[in-house]
Amino acid sequence: MAYVTGYITALLAFGAIDIAWLLLVGPALYRPTLQDILLTDLRVAPAVTFYLIYPVGLLVFAVMPGLKSGSAATTVGSAALFGAIAYATYDLTNFATLRNWTLQLTVLDIAYGAAASAFAAFVSFLVVRAVSNA
Repeated sequence: MAYVTGYITALLAFGAIDIAWLLLVGPALYRPTLQDILLTDLRVAPAVTFYLIYPVGLLVFAVMPGLKSGSAATTVGSAALFGAIAYATYDLTNFATLRNWTLQLTVLDIAYGAAASAFAAFVSFLVVRAVSNA
């Protein structure tokens, strides 16, 4: 039950913060730099696939180890590292291969990935711990 609760909570928390980020910050951060290579319509299937897969990584590499150790700090630190590495893979590849991609965009997006991942995993950790102790 902890896995299901943790997954759903991480999915909802990460989805919420990512939607807020993309709606509030995205237009000012991404659109000016990437305008000529952005699609006019979102490809829904790859986006949904990412949102379904990413919380699995948060759960396996951050939430469950944090619960096992009883440490929220372990959860947050592991999730931040996981997020930074995941986002760095995407951002550094884009910086290496796309003419429009900038260093500023790379650094900000990696930092965001680390923070959003830490937030989602922390929320998941708290919910799973509360449900387990109830």
